[in-house]
Amino acid sequence: MKHSPRRSFGRLFLLALFAVVLLPHAALAQEVSDEMFAVNNTWMLVATFLVFIMHLGFACLESGLTQAKNAVNILFKNTGVISIGLITYAFVGFNLMYPGDFNGYVGFAGFGIDAGPEGVTSAYNTGYTYWTDFIFQAMFAATAATIVSGAVAERIKLHSFLIFTTIYVAIFYTIAGSWKWGGGWLDEMGFYDFAGSTLVHSVGGWGALAGVIVLGPRLGKYGAHAKPIAGHSMPLATIGVFLLWLGWFGFNGGSVLSADPGLVSLVFVTTSLAAAAGVIGAMIMSWSVQHKPDLSMVLNGALAGLVGITAGADVVSVNSSILIGLVAGFIVVGSVLYIDRARLDDPVGAISVHLVCGIWGTLAVGIFSADHSFVTQLIGVLAYGAFSFLGALLIFFALHKSIGLRVSEEEERMGLDVGEHGMEAYGGFQITH
Repeated sequence: MKHSPRRSFGRLFLLALFAVVLLPHAALAQEVSDEMFAVNNTWMLVATFLVFIMHLGFACLESGLTQAKNAVNILFKNTGVISIGLITYAFVGFNLMYPGDFNGYVGFAGFGIDAGPEGVTSAYNTGYTYWTDFIFQAMFAATAATIVSGAVAERIKLHSFLIFTTIYVAIFYTIAGSWKWGGGWLDEMGFYDFAGSTLVHSVGGWGALAGVIVLGPRLGKYGAHAKPIAGHSMPLATIGVFLLWLGWFGFNGGSVLSADPGLVSLVFVTTSLAAAAGVIGAMIMSWSVQHKPDLSMVLNGALAGLVGITAGADVVSVNSSILIGLVAGFIVVGSVLYIDRARLDDPVGAISVHLVCGIWGTLAVGIFSADHSFVTQLIGVLAYGAFSFLGALLIFFALHKSIGLRVSEEEERMGLDVGEHGMEAYGGFQITH
């Protein structure tokens, strides 16, 4: 296909917006016109930078819900994760996740990325370029490790975490992704996960659970009773959630894989309503159980709704999306409280939001969509759970036995910012022991 005539970015953006909002609903043809090729490609790139913004959202959320003495460490990890994710995805991940013809379990199309001479202008995936497909998928890759970052915060060695991130994102996330999105055995079985309730969020959540188990709780967290360790900035955490909600329009909307006006619009609606319902569900649940309206629970309720709807945002009804989000809001509060009672120290509630609500959202596809089987969805959940949890557990245990996983008690009490980085997030911060 010949490349479309040159246009300004502004014109392309308006054309993409026009296509999403105003053009009549129609399925993307196998051969698209030059104009629709440009529209689809532009929308996919817009979705890509929305997903990129989600990493800033995770950084704000995680640092806000943890102590000030560890803020630099949190921000450093989130900066490292996206960078490692992009590089490893280019080197091996993309071709592990999309190997072409393979046995359905593990395949590899070779090292590096190469679109060939026509890669920039040819219609890859029927509607956009090879490079656009790569960069959109690459933005997803680091998200799984970012989920782990929050759960193991405030006590893990930086270099150990970065090694875990490299292995988990480059190998385990991508092989797991190939089972569905790469046309593997679960895809052939009929398992459905539109944008990654399981493939991204639960895979990250299983890694978080493994890390929390191997690391153990923060100092002083559990004695006779669980001791709350408050985050240092609820405004920063709130900003993080709103950035994540914004980015989810690209996360789910881009997963349509075209600028199809009807489907993208539907996904925007189901995504937002599920998030809003998650807030309401978490508000009701936390207010009832804790007898006070808890902002941190409500923020996680929004994320719970978003994670829950991600598997089926394009195949469930609008009313079903509200119910999915509402249930996710109830579930996340109960899960946070239960996990704390089980003495699994998760500072930001990542396991509850991403693992538990990711499982719920994946199973909800089999409940609320007549075209998908609950049993098949359950098989997918169990398969991803076994592979991801055991893989993460193996990496964490190997790091623990070799180079060490946890910082010293002195560093943990002093704060990882000073201990690991020799700097503070806020000038004049007073260290308390």
